[in-house]
Amino acid sequence: MTPLMPEQIDPADKRIVNALQGGFPLSDEPYREVADRLAMSEAELLARLQSMLDTGVLTRFGPMFQVERMGGAFVLAAMKIPEGDFERVAGVVNGLPEVAHNYRREHTFNMWFVLATETQAGIAAAIAELERLTGYPVHAFPKEREYFVEMKLQA
Repeated sequence: MTPLMPEQIDPADKRIVNALQGGFPLSDEPYREVADRLAMSEAELLARLQSMLDTGVLTRFGPMFQVERMGGAFVLAAMKIPEGDFERVAGVVNGLPEVAHNYRREHTFNMWFVLATETQAGIAAAIAELERLTGYPVHAFPKEREYFVEMKLQA
């Protein structure tokens, strides 16, 4: 899919993207509140969000959690996969519900992904399962320190 250039994004969609960065109402009807602020119906807002996800204008729409504060765990992980087996392994990795996202890199470790689990023990279990299913070792890189860098993009 070829990404859209900023000038190709509908002005109403730009308003939605700009309005939803940095805050989302915590209420019984958050989408209605946002829609009211943008002078559109809740149905139109939801349809536009889905369309932006479907076309790749947005790659993700959802909350960011500090999973450790809720008792969970996450870790950046990497694997070294031979090119001829990359697609098979990517399918296995992406098939695990614990995998948040997976991406290819030009590096000795050419497959990188984030594992997120409900408990710290879940990380070790997910890594063991991936190694069993793929036949390749998984290298985990736990977070040593957390930084918060807020980045807002104007659409």
